Amino acid sequence: MRQPYDSVKAFLDVFLRETKRMTSRPIYFYGIVFAPLFCLVFFTTLMKDGLPHDLPIGLVDMDDSQTSRTIGRTLDSFDATHIVARYANYTEARQAVQRNEIYGFFYLPKGLEQEANSFRQPKVSFYVQYAYLVPGSLLMKDLKTGAVLLNAAAMRKQLRAKGLTDKLAMDFIQPIVVDTHPLNNPSLNYAIYLNNTIVPGIMMLLIFLMTVYAIGNEIKYNSARDWLERSNHSILLALTAKLLPYTLAFTLIGAVVDFTFYVLLGYPCNSGIWPMLAAMVLAIVASQALGIFFIAAIPTLRLAMGFGCLWGVLSFSVCGFTFPYHGFYPFIKGLTYLFPLRHYYLIYVTQALDGFSMAYAWRSYMALACFMLLPLLLLIRLKRNLIHTNYVP
Repeated sequence: MRQPYDSVKAFLDVFLRETKRMTSRPIYFYGIVFAPLFCLVFFTTLMKDGLPHDLPIGLVDMDDSQTSRTIGRTLDSFDATHIVARYANYTEARQAVQRNEIYGFFYLPKGLEQEANSFRQPKVSFYVQYAYLVPGSLLMKDLKTGAVLLNAAAMRKQLRAKGLTDKLAMDFIQPIVVDTHPLNNPSLNYAIYLNNTIVPGIMMLLIFLMTVYAIGNEIKYNSARDWLERSNHSILLALTAKLLPYTLAFTLIGAVVDFTFYVLLGYPCNSGIWPMLAAMVLAIVASQALGIFFIAAIPTLRLAMGFGCLWGVLSFSVCGFTFPYHGFYPFIKGLTYLFPLRHYYLIYVTQALDGFSMAYAWRSYMALACFMLLPLLLLIRLKRNLIHTNYVP
């Protein structure tokens, strides 16, 4: 039986060995420090304004009347839209959209003012390039609002002609006034919603890859036996000591990310920063455990890294922050629980945005903790692979 001192000595030996390897190769610096911080700076500066402003659109004014000019000025006053060009006809505007010069255009037909004054129903059209989802969604919202305002103005003019006062006309046009209050992100700031998921998601992807790379390199360069001998042939001690330097490094980077979001940039954190730091640490360790599982199941470095990359990229699609979870097929809903990013995202929404207590988020914390048990399923297989597998390029 090994003495406790031997285990401590073996742990320190492997820990220092891996620290030396980690600090002596540039790839570890790029994967652990440079890439996460670069993504943090890139996304926070990219979306520093929260929402895109002054998206270019066109206007086709076939009527050239006081009413059509008023509509053009109204559209141009919206925050998301900016009329950069006026086109003579529909064909020119469509060609401008196809050349990616504008994201859409508003079409005002000839006789618009005359038909509106004679109480007929003039028709206006707007066209949006939805190949670009965010600009298309924002422009659709503003152009639809412009069309609604145009309709309301025409109705008010008709009601005035029938002798109604402005107040009675507005009561008839809009009998129920909707008072909207977006909770926890009243400015609808995209950065608050996206950055808190994209940057941790990229970190988890990098953790998958760095964990697989660190263990797979032992197989590739035939140093696995030396690693196990230094660990007194304890695979659990070997993994813990080897990955601890990475855990500490990623935890430090995660703390920098949370400090930047919730302190420097002032993103909403209604539960306090400590639950988010705890969630970050759990997500890091869960991602490492998943990386161990990948390299144990697929003991070929390039295949395991490819699978880890695929798993990390899929996280963004199935975690629920881009496409609503309740819109998934039942099979996909079940699959989402296998991705750490899904549980981190739920913690972020439940605690940082909504400010709910741990009673509403404990299941997500437990799910992240359960990922740590995943490598236990394949520890014997991993140890056998470390001893007997010969690397095949």
